[in-house]
Amino acid sequence: MRALIWVLVTAATLFVIANYIPGIVVANWYSAFIVAIIWGILGFTVRPVLTLLTLPINILTFGLFSFVVNALLFWLLATFVAGFSVSGFIPALEGSAILAIVSWLLHKALKHE
Repeated sequence: MRALIWVLVTAATLFVIANYIPGIVVANWYSAFIVAIIWGILGFTVRPVLTLLTLPINILTFGLFSFVVNALLFWLLATFVAGFSVSGFIPALEGSAILAIVSWLLHKALKHE
């Protein structure tokens, strides 16, 4: 049940992001759901490996390089999903930051369940 809520909230957040950040386009709900599912899979599998590989630079930047890793994953995701596009690094950075904030808030809300 939590996974379904997570996907629905992430898909809705993607639509909000696409409306407010120029350079991010989500064509329809189907694309948003696919992006949300793949974003979750990437966050569970690829992000920990990248975090471990970039640990030295992450330590030097006091963890701020994690934003760059998230933005690059967000930007990369746009190449795989039809109906979802990100026009550059800055929109990817803004979009991934908003997704991270919403994800953190959702985690806090579902933690007490």
